Amino acid sequence: MTEKKLTYKDAGVDIDAGEDFVRAIAPMVKTTFGPEVVTDLGGFGGLFALEPGRYSEPVLVSGTDGVGTKLKLAFLTGRHDTIGIDLVAMCVNDILVSGARPLFFLDYLATGKLKVKRSADVVRGIVEGCRRSRCALIGGETAEMPDFYGNEEYDLAGFAVGVVERSRIIDGSTIVPGDQIIGIASTGIHSNGYSLVRKIVLERMQLDLERKAAPFDRSYGEVLLEPTEIYVETVLPLLDRYPLKGLSHITGGGLPGNLPRILPPGCAVQLHKGSWEIPLVFPWLAEGGNVPEEEMYRTFNMGIGFALIVSPRDVEGVLADLAKARRQAWKIGEVHEGNGEVHFS
Repeated sequence: MTEKKLTYKDAGVDIDAGEDFVRAIAPMVKTTFGPEVVTDLGGFGGLFALEPGRYSEPVLVSGTDGVGTKLKLAFLTGRHDTIGIDLVAMCVNDILVSGARPLFFLDYLATGKLKVKRSADVVRGIVEGCRRSRCALIGGETAEMPDFYGNEEYDLAGFAVGVVERSRIIDGSTIVPGDQIIGIASTGIHSNGYSLVRKIVLERMQLDLERKAAPFDRSYGEVLLEPTEIYVETVLPLLDRYPLKGLSHITGGGLPGNLPRILPPGCAVQLHKGSWEIPLVFPWLAEGGNVPEEEMYRTFNMGIGFALIVSPRDVEGVLADLAKARRQAWKIGEVHEGNGEVHFS
């Protein structure tokens, strides 16, 4: 008896689906292209040309990240069109900390079974994130990996590259005691702490993610999948107007874990609880999981997604500009002498 001839599709990889996927996403991906993109989709590399004469000493800044276990909630709810915004946000907000303007983005999507509509929804979010951060989505990789991921699962990674003039790199070196800390509001949990979130919501509280109930005006799933805020269009104009001394993207580790990363030796931070508005989702999670306050602050952003360190003379101007841009922001603390600690009062 002759054995059946095997194909790649028999092994679980559908080349035709992959080609359909590329055709489905190509038009929306191209909406992120500007004149600096000098290549088309489908090549082996993405080409991007810096604008001639714009920079005298351009320094490229790169960053990579993923979305973490927030993806599990996308699987459970079947909502995949915003998780790509998180992916872009986690990368571009990181390179923004150096004062860099994002130039281009690349993504990696790995899945057990390539489902064209679901994967196109994911890319739709990535495209939206790139639009919000004014960068081009110039490349990506989609890997169908049967038996490695489940058919309903996928993973994401992102890679961002930006540019900053060497003389305008922000590295925190000019921060001194007396400088003030301004916090810009987060949209909620962003993309960190979701292993704890899932334990609270799915195991302790055993909630139906499709249910809508107090204290929220939408379903639990929608609240928990609220995309990470992208701060590029908020912060870049401030860099042109003020000598910002330090920037910090508040991710895993919260304020205590991220502010020290930009402090020079001899400096510490004092933050004032009650000086900013904490979104409802955080006290709700704390109560539902019986999570100590200290643990909440070292796991989540607690309502501050991005922080600026400025001279006292610039505080009012920066806050006024943020208000004009319709961004919630507060003076949340100041720099003191110390050894990198973050104190709360």
